[in-house]
Amino acid sequence: MAAPLSDAVVVDVLRRVDRLLTPLATRLGRPPTLPRRERDEWWADRVSRVAAGVSAAPRFAGKLADLLPLQNTVGTAVQSLVVLGVAGEHGVEAPAERVSLLATVLLDRDLPAERVTPLLARAKGAYVEGTLGPREERTGVSGAAKTLWRAARLLARIDDALDARPKGRLGARVLSNLPVVGLAGGYFAEREGLRRAAARAADVLENPVRA
Repeated sequence: MAAPLSDAVVVDVLRRVDRLLTPLATRLGRPPTLPRRERDEWWADRVSRVAAGVSAAPRFAGKLADLLPLQNTVGTAVQSLVVLGVAGEHGVEAPAERVSLLATVLLDRDLPAERVTPLLARAKGAYVEGTLGPREERTGVSGAAKTLWRAARLLARIDDALDARPKGRLGARVLSNLPVVGLAGGYFAEREGLRRAAARAADVLENPVRA
């Protein structure tokens, strides 16, 4: 049995995901005239329609996807984007608070911002080789899909913790285990999971005592 993931490892991965995806969430944005009460729902619904297709794509292989580090990592990467989008709607600017939110919503892990902050201040690269592998060179090639895949590769380093992420309805998840038609089941399961992730993020931000 693998040793439990330390807070340092989790924070190092999530801070990198935050740095990758927060700019993407900012670029995606939402209609500036949208009423405040509908903004979280926009991330949960409108963005989910596109993002769920990306996160469900590994399900084309059916049950085989569960044998590869695809479904959880890609699905969690897309959920991270939605969570960070909701965080932006609530004015969350501190990296420690965003990392804490990601840990709470996606990993069901209690990592308050005050515990995250000193880990963010550790020497640069302290956990890079052991946690993320050799650092990649920037290629200058942009795009939402590539950014999400890079985030998924980062999340693969903590794959054991990703089963706690919000998931869709059981029926859709059962369908997603079948070859080919699993794409449809995966789509509906991931879309529901994204909506639950957005709702959970909003709830944590609006009710910090309960979180």
